[in-house]
Amino acid sequence: MTKKPFRFAAQVYRANTGQEWRDVAHKVEDMGYSALHVSDHYIGPGPALDPTGHRPVTMAPITSMAVAAEVTDTLKVGCRMFCTSYHEPVVLAKEAATLAMFAPDRIEIGLGAGWLGSEYDAMGIDFPSAGLRVDRLEETVELITQYLSGSEIKVDGTFVKAHGFSPLPVPEIAPPIMIGGGARRVLTLAGRTADIVSINFNNRSGVLGSDSVLTSTVEETHKKLGWVRAGAGDRMSDIELETGAYFVAIEGQTDVTEEALIERTGFTRDELRAFPHALVGSVDDICEQLEQRREEFGFSYFTIGDRAYEQFAPIVGRMTGK
Repeated sequence: MTKKPFRFAAQVYRANTGQEWRDVAHKVEDMGYSALHVSDHYIGPGPALDPTGHRPVTMAPITSMAVAAEVTDTLKVGCRMFCTSYHEPVVLAKEAATLAMFAPDRIEIGLGAGWLGSEYDAMGIDFPSAGLRVDRLEETVELITQYLSGSEIKVDGTFVKAHGFSPLPVPEIAPPIMIGGGARRVLTLAGRTADIVSINFNNRSGVLGSDSVLTSTVEETHKKLGWVRAGAGDRMSDIELETGAYFVAIEGQTDVTEEALIERTGFTRDELRAFPHALVGSVDDICEQLEQRREEFGFSYFTIGDRAYEQFAPIVGRMTGK
């Protein structure tokens, strides 16, 4: 498969004021990141969220994306990922198309099946089986693909029923659809339908922790890529492969150290450095790791979390476009 050039996104969960968020967007753009990702989570601190390992997310995604796009010039903005259980599909499709109209070629639409059961419960939303959540995701992808292409809307699924109209607006440039997850059905669907495939943890436990890490070893990641290839067939070379660097420790730069990550994960040093979702060591070490991840897995698009994106900027500058 032809190597795709490296690009990077920052995923930022929180800002305390509107001006702070605008400043974040400017900073991410100035640092050379390709994209700024937000997140689709809604509950704040409390007993529903505390046991999950997920940090509170301050801002709702669509408004945050619109503001970030408005105050920047070239930065792409996206949501990693919209949980399809939380949104009426036609409404989400129109929101996505409207964003793409306002910011042509600068919107990325990330979609996922949802996983954080305690959040569903806290918001009073039914948390169906994984299979049913993926069914809804699949039908939502069909609808949004029709909508963004300007096709007549006709979806008659179990969860998504829409027909009898043509979409407005139809963006001049249809934004890419990113589908993310860690299970077979989601990744096979992603291979079949997505422009960008996000290889993620399998958060089947509903908690971020050791179980998530064990679903994302080198061996498990190769298995996930096999599911993507099974869905993609001949279109595999057209797909951009994205992944999140959830464990980042840059020597002398980040507050988090490699030793702390070894203690947290239980990995040896070599295991941590080989872990597909970790980037650790000196700047030179991490640049080598990025090259190795692209060579072994095909990853060329890396998302860096809000605790490390500023310190990661020199690597973005060195590796973007290579």
